[in-house]
Amino acid sequence: MANSQQNNALEFRAMVLIFILHASHPGLGLIRYSIPEEMEYGYSVGNIAENLRLTVRQLSARKCRLVFAEGRQYLEVNVDTGVLFVSSRIDREQLCAQSPSCTIAFQIILENPLEMYRGEVEIVDINDNSPSFPENAILLQMAESIAPGSRFPLERALDPDVGTNAVTKYTISRNDQFGLNVNVREDGTKIAELLLEKSLDREQEASFQLALMAIDGGTPSRSGTIQINISVLDNNDNAPVFENEVYTANLEENAPVGTLVVKIKANDLDQGTNAELKYSFVNLVPESVREPFSLDPESGEIKVQEQLDFEETNSYELDVQAEDNGAPAITGHSKVLIRLIDVNDNVPEIKVTSLSGQVSEDAAPGTVVALMDITDRDSGENGEVHCHITLGVPFKIQSSLDNHYKITTSRALDREITSLYNIYIIAWDSGSPPLSTNKTIQISVSDVNDNAPQFSQSSYTLYVMENNAPGASIFTPTAFDPDLDQNSYISYSFRGNMQDSLVPAFLRIDSMNGTIYALRSFDYEKLKTFQIHVQARDAGVPPLSSSAAVNVIILDQNDNTPVIVSPLEQNGSPTVQIVPQSAGQGYLVTKIMATDADSGQNARLSFRILQASEHTLFSVGRNSGEIRTTRSILDHDDTSQSLVILVSDNGQPSLSSTATIRLSILGNVSEKISEVMDLHNDSGHSSDINLYLILTFGSTSVLFLLTIVLLVVLKCKHDVGIVEADGRTVCCCKPRNSKEAYPRGAAQRDPLNCIAASQTLPFPESYHYSACQSRESPQSEFLFLKPYNPPASQWRC
Repeated sequence: MANSQQNNALEFRAMVLIFILHASHPGLGLIRYSIPEEMEYGYSVGNIAENLRLTVRQLSARKCRLVFAEGRQYLEVNVDTGVLFVSSRIDREQLCAQSPSCTIAFQIILENPLEMYRGEVEIVDINDNSPSFPENAILLQMAESIAPGSRFPLERALDPDVGTNAVTKYTISRNDQFGLNVNVREDGTKIAELLLEKSLDREQEASFQLALMAIDGGTPSRSGTIQINISVLDNNDNAPVFENEVYTANLEENAPVGTLVVKIKANDLDQGTNAELKYSFVNLVPESVREPFSLDPESGEIKVQEQLDFEETNSYELDVQAEDNGAPAITGHSKVLIRLIDVNDNVPEIKVTSLSGQVSEDAAPGTVVALMDITDRDSGENGEVHCHITLGVPFKIQSSLDNHYKITTSRALDREITSLYNIYIIAWDSGSPPLSTNKTIQISVSDVNDNAPQFSQSSYTLYVMENNAPGASIFTPTAFDPDLDQNSYISYSFRGNMQDSLVPAFLRIDSMNGTIYALRSFDYEKLKTFQIHVQARDAGVPPLSSSAAVNVIILDQNDNTPVIVSPLEQNGSPTVQIVPQSAGQGYLVTKIMATDADSGQNARLSFRILQASEHTLFSVGRNSGEIRTTRSILDHDDTSQSLVILVSDNGQPSLSSTATIRLSILGNVSEKISEVMDLHNDSGHSSDINLYLILTFGSTSVLFLLTIVLLVVLKCKHDVGIVEADGRTVCCCKPRNSKEAYPRGAAQRDPLNCIAASQTLPFPESYHYSACQSRESPQSEFLFLKPYNPPASQWRC
């Protein structure tokens, strides 16, 4: 019946205590629960999804997990339901000992984005332990002469429970001699003292057996009992009395072993051996409390014998006694209260509870990358911590809760500038001198496709020699992308437009390395220059690209021989040029005209005589191609001359062509016709049609010359000057007011005098002509002189 009531009460208490004490603002992220201890596996604590105002799907997607400060995991969260449940038996006494409050602190970590909430579960004590005494019985000896009102401290009952479930009262079995006095210590524990209410008389009753019961305040209450055996002794009727009922001492926690804490002293009114005292700790003091100290039984000096730690125990309450040497011995009692003074002997502790080892370079400022706790076991100013991180990094540290910190990005990141950060965290306390600690965390920056491939130049100029080998590489424009992995994988292509229509026919580009290959040989004479656009595109999502212009210039190669334009061969026969026998030195016979499809030096032509019937009679201008006589034609010179002219370009190697010219030297018109006919008959290379053309051309020329001569003779009349020079008669005419005359024999430097007349010649304004005929010579000449444009009225003959 009692057990059933107890279980029902526990279930009722559990239902009442499962509540959310506080669900703070999301910025603080503090959630607190309360559950009884000793709950079974699977016991529901609360619903985290509801408390965080998230759906179950969000809770699962954001990979909710719990991180416990103490390491052992007592709780778990079901991400499918959001329920926080007990995963391991929780024994409050084992977890928190006698601490008045017992909580399990944990952190709720959510990702994407990274967030942290602080959670606490208060473990509520249940009355699952009964009070017990460390000994089986308490043995006391009392002199029969001891005065009523004397008190005897009794063994303290121990109860692992706390609060109302701990020992709340003591009772003693009914008797007429003794009573019970209960005292409360500073820490709230209760100590029972046996109080002598009536005088003892050993002769009437030499011993007493009493039962001491300790009762806790649980519902239902639990109790423990110990037997008190009292022996009544004779003689020695004065008990030792301490000078102070309570001794207090303040001691720094780092006091070295052997440090004197306090010296106790008691007095005994008896004499002799009954006044000889020995000091000792009362056994009712737990051994864990007595061990750090030693008590000299003779001098009463209490000294430190073990290293003290304020963070473990900040005060000690010792029960001491002085026992005389009487028979029977009588004891006196006192208390020693030792308070430890905290010193700054603990460095701050940095514990990283969550770390995102990688952050995207496009993460917005304020993105959380790490969560950590910084604590100091010291108290007061010695336990106040401060921290900062490395200067110059794009991160900052912020305090989110007491002793909880988060590291966030403070500005935009750029992986191409810095891809890895070592963040140096230093924490120090406010002690004097302060103690510090440090920790380094590493954050890598992941790449995003934020850089387009870049060429080293926006445009390139490429020179390619014509007649290149098809299929050979001619150029490799390389682009660089500072991004990483696939964001830096570059493919190349031609970015076409209407101007780039030649690209598919002439060029191919390797998409992997950008090498450009020529598919065909270039011909400078057909294509001299063109432009293409090369595009570099990365493999990012979305892809980025850039382009560069490539100006292709075809270089000329000497691959074209000179082509002779004039004079042209007719039906494979050389051209015949007529030279009058009267032609003097420097006479222009004809001019070789040639072209070369190449350019530059490859098209620069030069002329020279390769073969000649008479090497001394004719010369050719090296650059002009003009064939002139080098001397006067003599009577014994052959009337048929042949020249082979070599036309060479200036290329390397030089290319050349030849032109064959036949020259006919004629003494007069009839001779010309006859010689021309003979020449054509003898050559064997001309057809009848060519002969007719030559005869027609010769006749026309003779008639034209005769007409000019006749006009000159008729018009000159008195204005014609006839001068004898070296036995030859010549004539001349000159413009009005001119001192220059244009004589026929200018090539022979004949000294001529011409007299101007008043008659005007009907010649064109753009040219001056001189038609002269010697008396001795049957031949006539017509000379072209250099252009001259005087007014028409100045010309008179």
